[in-house]
Amino acid sequence: MSDENGKINNYLIVYDRASGRQVSLAEFGADSDSAIARYRELERDNVRNRHMDIVLVGADSIDSIRITHASYFTEGVATLQQIEEYLSSFAAEHGVAE
Repeated sequence: MSDENGKINNYLIVYDRASGRQVSLAEFGADSDSAIARYRELERDNVRNRHMDIVLVGADSIDSIRITHASYFTEGVATLQQIEEYLSSFAAEHGVAE
């Protein structure tokens, strides 16, 4: 998914499954090199922590990430209606038949 300029934004999520909380969320814009470097650093720092999820995601917006990766956000899981609305919007925007 990309923004109106065709660029993919990179988001790095750190989530502690033991506590059920998001530790951090960083946006790197289209700078995938910096995002990957930070991802590798965090993976290395947390290699022994089996409860830490470190996830690098590319998407058009943080709103997309909040729906597609809802379990990493403290506000809870996306509803089926939210997912259907997002998919419908995405299909219409990209000329994809539903």
